[in-house]
Amino acid sequence: MRKRMDWRSVKFDWNRARAFLVTAEEGSLSAAARALGMTQPTLSRQVDALEDELSLVLFERAGRGLILTPSGLELLEHVRGMGEAASRVSRAASGQSQSIDGPICIAASEVYSALVLPPIIQKLRQEYPGISIEIVASNASSDLLRREADIAIRHVASSQPDLITRKIRDDEVFFYSAHSYRASIGNPQSFAELKDADFLAFANNDALVNVLIALGLNVTERTFPIICDNHIAQWQLVKQGVGIGGITRNIGDAEPLVCRVIPDMPPIIVPMWLATHRELNTSRRVRTVFDFLAAELSRKPS
Repeated sequence: MRKRMDWRSVKFDWNRARAFLVTAEEGSLSAAARALGMTQPTLSRQVDALEDELSLVLFERAGRGLILTPSGLELLEHVRGMGEAASRVSRAASGQSQSIDGPICIAASEVYSALVLPPIIQKLRQEYPGISIEIVASNASSDLLRREADIAIRHVASSQPDLITRKIRDDEVFFYSAHSYRASIGNPQSFAELKDADFLAFANNDALVNVLIALGLNVTERTFPIICDNHIAQWQLVKQGVGIGGITRNIGDAEPLVCRVIPDMPPIIVPMWLATHRELNTSRRVRTVFDFLAAELSRKPS
């Protein structure tokens, strides 16, 4: 027989525990208040009240940030488990919803969010005006298990068993530059001729380096005079004639200010996947948006 829980022994409020958890993860009261959508004084009072309830000091101040005390570190692991349990309850409740109207959060890369999704979202809103949409535009992978998004557009398959994924299509990536920049480097016909060309790089540039080496380019530090982690900013730099950057064919070929640097280069294949949590996929709203995105994104660019 299952033993009943002694609820009288629970000495703290979950809202205060949540305030502590988010503050610990964000590292400051101001960031935690933004994450929870409340004012900083309110959040601070909740954390203070939790410390009073437990008779523990959970944080020490370090400049504008906060550092967990040993007691705070020990408590954090337990509260984190509570947060994960609360998230599972929320997902289960969302999964039972059969209403189409309501919010949906879609995560996608910066380029997809800015240059691929807008016409799709406009069409989605026309067809389902009761659905409100939040777009998380980031090259970092959103954690669907922690409800950072309901649906994610990704370029790698997920191995997490709690996620449902669908392969949409393979995108083709080419390298582009402004017409004037290509002319200034002699209208090259092979990657070997790009040894003195300027490529735009990311802070973590290993993947790009490996691609260029595989294509026959002798890569040196001189190859990457400009580093920019924002792909939209990179694309603007390419259009201004600053250097060479990679982007998908449907975007690059449609931009009149640029051209393929090597006209007959083989495409770089980048897979496109849709992912959602398996419990959320039983929600009519999430299933509707998931299927809508899959249908629109699967249309092969002309």
